[in-house]
Amino acid sequence: MDDSTTGAQRLRNLRTRLLSQAAMQADRRVNEELARADARKWHFAVLATLDEFGAASQAELSDRTRIYRSDLVAVINELTARGQVDRAPDPADRRRNLITLTQAGRRQLRELDKVLAEVEEEVLAPLSPVERKQLTDLLTVLVEHHGQPM
Repeated sequence: MDDSTTGAQRLRNLRTRLLSQAAMQADRRVNEELARADARKWHFAVLATLDEFGAASQAELSDRTRIYRSDLVAVINELTARGQVDRAPDPADRRRNLITLTQAGRRQLRELDKVLAEVEEEVLAPLSPVERKQLTDLLTVLVEHHGQPM
């Protein structure tokens, strides 16, 4: 394919456009593979957060995952129905619920970790380990600069 059929030069060199296209491709592959595992990105976010930080209130989970509280309720309902999390009144404050990760949730998280590692390997296949580290560092700088701490 010659340059005349690949789009305008200014589009091919616009870094924000390239970043957006790469993100859309990666997001599409992540969503496809999570769907095959009967999961969604928010499921992974909640399970990973509970695994790392332990039991949490819905408000704490919302803050840590950046999932709106109203959306988080639906996610917790789905995970509870699957037996991957438990929701019970917090013994320290009966007005709020405490969400805990179950053994089934830990198993699902391990499976999702594998799925996401495979997708990441596929998406980043053209990059060397050094380039992958550089990409991670650069993306982290951009995300943090724009006010979204990791």
